[in-house]
Amino acid sequence: MSIARPTRRTLTAGVALAAALALAGCSSDNPLETPSDETSDGGSETIVIGSQAYYSNEIVAEIYAQALEAAGHSVERQFSIGQRDAYMPEIESGAIDLFPEYTGNLLEFLDPETTATSPEDVFAALQEVLPEGLTALDYAEASDQDTYTVLSSFAEENGLVTIGDLAGVEGELVIGAAPEFEERPYGPAAAAEVYGVELTFSATGPTTLDSLLAGEIQVADIYSADPAFDTGEIVALEDPENLILSSNIVPIASSDIAEEIAEVIDPISAALTAEALVGLNVQSTVEQVSTPEIATSWLEENGLL
Repeated sequence: MSIARPTRRTLTAGVALAAALALAGCSSDNPLETPSDETSDGGSETIVIGSQAYYSNEIVAEIYAQALEAAGHSVERQFSIGQRDAYMPEIESGAIDLFPEYTGNLLEFLDPETTATSPEDVFAALQEVLPEGLTALDYAEASDQDTYTVLSSFAEENGLVTIGDLAGVEGELVIGAAPEFEERPYGPAAAAEVYGVELTFSATGPTTLDSLLAGEIQVADIYSADPAFDTGEIVALEDPENLILSSNIVPIASSDIAEEIAEVIDPISAALTAEALVGLNVQSTVEQVSTPEIATSWLEENGLL
């Protein structure tokens, strides 16, 4: 996934070249000839769709792309660009027209002092701080966010449903996560304050899931879209007090095309559940299905293609 990201200059040059080629292609004696950057039914100019250098994000971007193409739009893919500091300038400049984002993570990027955590509050706050010229379309139930996760067997043995239920478990509880999790607003100290749960922190990093499965820790910070949830061996505890920042998948679009594409993109968000996203990620990482195939199958299964 160490793909060299296109710079803003590269994307801008690409757009300029595409425009030049389009004009050259239209140089004919027929003044009524359809420009090459329009769809055959007279649709709008090419929609540039971007994605992070992250397989799950790229799958959602490909779903957007195929749905828009099926609706008659011309689409250009600019996938695997990198992380937020790399692609946000391209979105703000208009070089990228549509991007699958995550509500909470994007909100924190734009407003580090935010206190919103619930899906509704985060989305409302995000709409307030989005740069001019950008629109957030409907967000999906599916998210890719931190969780307090335990073994399914451990949850059953101790009657665990919510994070707060951990307060009733006897003995020491160790939570494993990346080192920075300890200082996060939804880390162990916050769990103690909000839910009365005392947790000992262990910086397990990339071995967090393995440590949980091996019984070396009792609680783990596992991202909600991790393919491991498909196995049934682990379960994310519910968070009724919204301790954890909600990060639902949300399409960020250029405002000048947002209304036009909403009728295609909003139904995708409505169908994209948490379970569905895990399933898509399993196909990619476990079954090794290609991203275009995954997108096509999901769209067809949901009657969107």
